Amino acid sequence: MRFYHAAQLTIGQGYYALASSPFSIDRFRRSVSECPLMNGTEPKIEIFKPFGEAFKLMKKILFQPFDVKKWFVIGFAAWLANLGGGGGSFNYRYNRREDVQKLNEAISQIPHPILVAGVCVLICFVLALIILFAWLRARGCFIFIDCIVKNRGAIAAPWRDFQREGNSYFLFSLLVGFAFLIFAVLLSFPFMLPIIGGVTFLHIHDVYLISTIAAWAFVMILLVVAWSLIANFMVPVMYRQRCRASKAFGVVARLVAAHPGEILLYCLFLIVLALATVIVACIATCATCCIAAIPYIGTVILLPVFVLLRSFSLLFLRQFGSDYDVWANFIPPEFSTILLSPPAPPTSISPLNSLPGPPTFPA
Repeated sequence: MRFYHAAQLTIGQGYYALASSPFSIDRFRRSVSECPLMNGTEPKIEIFKPFGEAFKLMKKILFQPFDVKKWFVIGFAAWLANLGGGGGSFNYRYNRREDVQKLNEAISQIPHPILVAGVCVLICFVLALIILFAWLRARGCFIFIDCIVKNRGAIAAPWRDFQREGNSYFLFSLLVGFAFLIFAVLLSFPFMLPIIGGVTFLHIHDVYLISTIAAWAFVMILLVVAWSLIANFMVPVMYRQRCRASKAFGVVARLVAAHPGEILLYCLFLIVLALATVIVACIATCATCCIAAIPYIGTVILLPVFVLLRSFSLLFLRQFGSDYDVWANFIPPEFSTILLSPPAPPTSISPLNSLPGPPTFPA
């Protein structure tokens, strides 16, 4: 009997020490509360809800109140963020054959060494222009996000604040583009080698050539879409975590691997939005007599579309947790009604929150 009371007293003391230790129960409680499989805190990823919030956010930024100066500054940031991604080209078919013949005659009169040197200079100039546009676009992505997050029209401040992240994203994008170029060349060998060698397989050659070119185009389009999706998420992750592009790439890759279904739905909805954007851009171009096709002017005219699409991606990414929430550290007061609920609120577990006190024993 004396042994029984001693055992009860030992167990009670151990339980009291465990319950009062800040390094045991609290840590276990936090780990269990953060586990989505035990408490059901797996964030519910939606598509239409962040799009509706993005529409409200766009109205707050651009129309409530309406500020012309702010509109043009944010338009410049949006133009930088989409530099080189499209913008209006003027096509004409008037006497095209005659123009080509005149150009060939003019080129044939140029001495060969001067022609080769001119072509080399032109290629170098085009490459330098592409690199310059890529650098400005990388820096502009962070400026545009900062304008949306903080609801302001600013260029100089975010240009300085996100210099390291913008340069890192630029270098990483150049590396990815170079890798894509090498992969595209290597992948084109199966159909380029027969063409260069002049090999003919009668009718089989035509089927082989068409099938290999179609497969090459499919693989390249798939890679371009995948990189566009990852790059669309990389910039907000770098903005939120102030990390380099290589780390953001790994974070986004793990996110896509963990939520493939939600990301696929987002991509499909984004394709629908892209088609709608093309229709709106065509209507705006026709309604403004091709003024909307002019670079920067067209971005300013279609600025609500650019703000809506960028806000939608930020709000969609926000649903995956605070590490992906660009408003985690600062929410403008005018956005509080839209961004009121946190992206992934943890819920507590009642058995652990209501831990019983240490047992009492009769004397």
